[in-house]
Order: sequence, then C-alpha cells, then structure tokens
Amino acid sequence: MNQNGEVQLKDISILITGQAGQGIQTVETVLSELFLQAGYNVFATKEYMSRVRGGANSTEIRISQKPVRACVDRIDILLALDDVITETIAGRINENTLVIGENIRDLKGMNEKVGFTSMARELGNPVFSNVVATGAALAVLNIGIDLPLKHIEKIFSKKGRDIVEKNLAALKKGYEAGDAIRKRRAFPNFSPQSGRESQFLVNGTQAVGLGAIAGGCNFISAYPMSPSTGVFTFLAERGKKENIIVEQAEDEISAVNMVLGASYAGSRGLVNTSGGGFALMEEGISLAGMTETPVVIHIAQRPGPATGLPTRTEQGDFNLALYSGHGEFPRIIFAPGRIEEAFVLTQRAFDLADKYQVPVFILTDQYFLDSYYNLPRFPEAGEKAKKGYIVKTGRDYKRYLFTENGVSPRGIPGYGDGFVCVDSDEHDENGRITEDMDIRRKMVEKRWKKLALVKEEIISPEFYGDREYRVLLIGWGSTFHIIKEAVNNIGTKGIGVLHFSQLYPLSKDTEAYLGRAEKVISIESNFAGQFADFITAGTGCVINHRINKYTGLPFSVEEMESSLRKEL
Repeated sequence: MNQNGEVQLKDISILITGQAGQGIQTVETVLSELFLQAGYNVFATKEYMSRVRGGANSTEIRISQKPVRACVDRIDILLALDDVITETIAGRINENTLVIGENIRDLKGMNEKVGFTSMARELGNPVFSNVVATGAALAVLNIGIDLPLKHIEKIFSKKGRDIVEKNLAALKKGYEAGDAIRKRRAFPNFSPQSGRESQFLVNGTQAVGLGAIAGGCNFISAYPMSPSTGVFTFLAERGKKENIIVEQAEDEISAVNMVLGASYAGSRGLVNTSGGGFALMEEGISLAGMTETPVVIHIAQRPGPATGLPTRTEQGDFNLALYSGHGEFPRIIFAPGRIEEAFVLTQRAFDLADKYQVPVFILTDQYFLDSYYNLPRFPEAGEKAKKGYIVKTGRDYKRYLFTENGVSPRGIPGYGDGFVCVDSDEHDENGRITEDMDIRRKMVEKRWKKLALVKEEIISPEFYGDREYRVLLIGWGSTFHIIKEAVNNIGTKGIGVLHFSQLYPLSKDTEAYLGRAEKVISIESNFAGQFADFITAGTGCVINHRINKYTGLPFSVEEMESSLRKEL
C-alpha cells in the first residue's frame, strides 16, 4: 500500500473479449498506444478462433512501470464486449477481477454492468461499442480524458467529421461509466511514469518483415496461411517503396519454386508459410540443396497435424525444418526469442543463405508473431545486401567448381560471359548431369564442407541466471520472456537458463553447459520435446526432465512458475 492506503500493483493485466467483427482489435490498438503515451510499458498478445465473424476472441494487454514481455493468467480487468466467456477465461477470473460488460453472467469477480452496445445505439450504431469500452477502461485506470480524445480524433480523422464526433461522444460515455466504477470500486492506484512517450510498439510479424527488408529481400512468394500471412501482407504493403516483388502463388509448391527461380537470377528471395504449407514445399527445399540455391524460409508454427488449430500456437515444426527434403544437404535454422532478435536473425538469414548457398529457416509461431511490446530503439541494420557473393562470370565459368571450403563462385545469368548451368540431377562442376560415382562422392562432400564454415558463425545460446547452477533450464524460440519472468519470480539461485535462438547447427558450447548441471530441464511448446531429443542425439546427454505444453495456447508466467517449482 502507499501512504494513502491504496493497493499498489507492479503491473495490470487487462483482457478484452468479444466476437470476431466486434472491434476488439480497435480497443487493443487504441488502449496500447494510449498506455504507452501515458508512460506505461506495454505488452499485448491475442487468442482468436478460426472464423471471420462470431466465436470468442480475446486480447491481453499488460501495463507496468517496468518492462513486460510475457503473458499471464491473472486478469485484473475484464472488458466483455459480449456475454460469451469461455471456460478458459472464466478459470482465470478471481475475486479481485473487475469484470465490466453489458450482459455479465454470474462470475466470481467484481461485476459491473455497462451498456456498451446500448450506449453505442444511442449514437446511431452499435459499432461504437468498442470505443465506449475503451473509454470505460481508461477511466478505471484513472488516465485523463484529454489525451484519449486527441488520439481518437487522430485515428478517425480520415473518415469524416460526423464519424469523429460520434467516436468522441462514445469515448466520453464510456469514460463517465468507468469513472463511476472507479469511485465505487476504488480500483488500485497505478501511476504511470514519464519517458516512454518516444518509444514505439512492434510485434513479431513486423520484426520479421523489417528484418527481411534490411536483409535485402526483393522477392517474396507465398500462399496465404495463418499465422504466417501477416509477414506476407506487411511486405506487400511496402513492396513498391522497398522494390520488393510480391507474388501470391496458386499454391505452396509454386511459391517455393518461384523463389528458387528468382534466386537463380540473383534475387534475395523469401518463402513465407506455416507447417502445413511447408509440407508441400519439401521437394523444392531438396532442389535448393542440390542446386545450392540460396533461399530463406519463414515457417510460422501452429498446431498440427493436418489443419490442426490454425489460429493457435505451438513449437511443433522443428523436426519438419530439420529433416525436410529427401537426401542430405546442409541448412541453418534460427528461432528468435525476442522481437528485436527476429529483426536481426531474419536479416542475418539472407546474408548466410547467399554466403553459403544453403536454405536458411526462420521458425516463429502464432504467439510470437501476434505479440508486441514497446522498445526504446530497434537494432541497427547492417549493410542491406552485402556484396561479393555473386561473381562476374568468365567463359570458363563452372557453377559447381570444387573448392577447398566447398563454396563455389556463384554466377547469375547475364552477368559476365559465362554459362550458368544448374541441374536438379547430380552434376559435374559445369552443372551437367552425371552418373560418375567419383564425382557424385566429391559433390556430396563438397556440399557438406560448407557446414564446417557455418559452424564457425553459430550464434551461441544465451545464458542467464546463477553461474554456479545446479539446475539448467533449456528453452528456444518464443518461450524466452516467459521463462525469464518465471525464473526471476522464483529466484535464480542455483538455476541457470540456456536459451537457443540458433537451433541448427547446434552450438559446440551446449555439451559443456549440460555437463555442469545436476539436473537439466527442457521447456517446449510441443508434445515430444523435439529439440531436447535433438540435443540428446548431438551430445549424448539424455534430458529426462521436460516441461511440455501442446494445448494450442502459450505458457503463461504463472503456469511456467508452477511447473518449475514442481521440478525444482
């Protein structure tokens, strides 16, 4: 409590629920931007059903005086735009949850009825109900109305004065209702701080897209598939400005082959898909392996098999990326754990694909792509497209020239006097089909030599916690911030965390870290523990203790903390 006897919270979790089409995203966007402008740190993520209208969707927003980067189970304020409260959400409500809605059923929280829709109808259209709800939330949190009014006017200024005025009226109506609730319920005081007004919000989708632009991507082909489509549309919106050719293919097979064709001609190409779509691309990945054609593949993971849960999250496609394609050839696999890291690794992926002429994978998932938080700055982009990886060919040019390190000079048609011959069959140095067994052996060895060079540039896993750890936690990808917050809540004494953002090739430091631990616990959003099994195969260290989740929802901080306490 503070000197006035008011309860102080370290952060507040707000959940907005409603049907698809009710404008939940508008509430999320307006609230998040206003919270940031008011001086809060902001984190948001969403859960939505696979339908255009109806269903039960939700968005979680956390605000804090300190940086917040992960989702929690706790709900402090529930804004219910309709009366459909799923069992999952109902189970997260406690006696201190302030539930604000129009048709609230018997929930265990502090229930306050506010006629979002009826107020909106008074203004002429129920569509304004989302802005009414926004006003109510702002008042409950004691954020003054002046800044929200300016923000609403700015957002709707292009839709005409009548629309602006009605939205301003909707905000005021909601604010009055929320102010009355605040006075009645004495909701805990939570004072914002200054200094964050110049920061910005960015999500995983935007970070991958910006990383591709920084990496010199100038061609992308995809067939839409959630949750990957956001990256495709992000680049499509910026295609003209950034000189990116954007092609929506008729299917995933065409998409990957278009990118390979563009890469053969000298482009930096991106294939964008999810697990089910990538399953159709595997022959194309083998083609890239045989022809040593650079390609970057972004796989946005979701639960399978088959269509699975198309709008939910899972880390189930590591094995798919690792073992995809028939035959043997080197590859690189990244899995960013932080949004800013997605930018850096995606940019790096394009450089490494060109440098070593191999497929490079970026693994994300729905939770990662749809989550965002505020940053004071973004990582600086390196050189947009490094030069020197494409050579001007001479008349004696050999596309697959045997070299000491396995990397052949890469020429492209029309740049020089040489003939650039590639073939999906085994080939000689000129690219001509051959069945010579000695050449076959040399070509296989040549392709694999490149992996030794790749290993020299491996990004080591990030370690944090107690250097004198007894227990070592292993995570990868989108679980980074969830594990970190849970461990910080428990206390790091005796606990070390090793988080991987490059999954393949495996860092040579891995075995040493594992060897120092009395107990190793892997954490993954899948059933089998795919990465743990891969570590065992590569190091011989058997990881018997595993925390796995495969419901389609991400780990929450509380859930992670509870699981860790049981294991510890």
